[in-house]
Amino acid sequence: MSAAPLHRPPRHPHAWGWALAGSQALVALAWWRWGWHVGLPLLLASHLVFLWGVLWPRSRLYGPALARLPTREPLVWLTIDDGPSADTAAILDLLDAHRARATFFVVGERAAARPEALREILRRGHTLGNHSATHPSAWFWALGPRRMAAEIARTQAIVRELTGVAPRWFRAVVGMANPFVSAPLRRWRLARVAWSARGFDAVVADPQAVVARIERALAPGAIVLLHEGAAHGRNVEAIALLLPRLHARGYRCVLPELLEPDADACPAAEPSQAPS
Repeated sequence: MSAAPLHRPPRHPHAWGWALAGSQALVALAWWRWGWHVGLPLLLASHLVFLWGVLWPRSRLYGPALARLPTREPLVWLTIDDGPSADTAAILDLLDAHRARATFFVVGERAAARPEALREILRRGHTLGNHSATHPSAWFWALGPRRMAAEIARTQAIVRELTGVAPRWFRAVVGMANPFVSAPLRRWRLARVAWSARGFDAVVADPQAVVARIERALAPGAIVLLHEGAAHGRNVEAIALLLPRLHARGYRCVLPELLEPDADACPAAEPSQAPS
């Protein structure tokens, strides 16, 4: 196991701005020195780099993003997005039956509508992550700084008010994090989590295909992306198939906090950080 900390909130949330300014200064210099036939391609390429930082879920251009646990042991981290939902109770029973632990990345408004489900997740030994307040899947990548901060802060406040603890982990909606995500993550001491194995179970209604895709990406330390409450209604079936397959292949489902003995699972936010 690596000695580097797994939980890494952004330290320099505005560094991207200096990088952008510097790159555009170099583009302007090249344009002035060699003309548009050099300057224009450089301008487009520089913009594509910053766009890639938004669209690629594992990109660290705008801050740290954990995509895999640093271990050679057969351990995986199950992460379940988009709840709580009508599926939550059944998923908790499946996890109990297989002695598996998971982190539920919850949507603030859905958590407020199902407070008992939220508390039951914690009671059964799992942890909670922040997955925005309203889950704006089409536009999260393009949110401005005020809306981005509000999406993150509201969910921190909702979860803390309902459970007494606040999440340590954040997952961007659809995995796309723009430059404005880092400042609120730093304020709330949240670390961003990506993934290394997924089955597209939010849209694929075939549990066998979902599990087969996840299995192809499995490796020690994999972070597995799962969902609950999808419109096709088959998320529970997919998880019911996946858990025995993990066991058969010798994998254990653990929480990253267990790999950092000094870390609190879900420390409460300090009162001074409560949103206005």
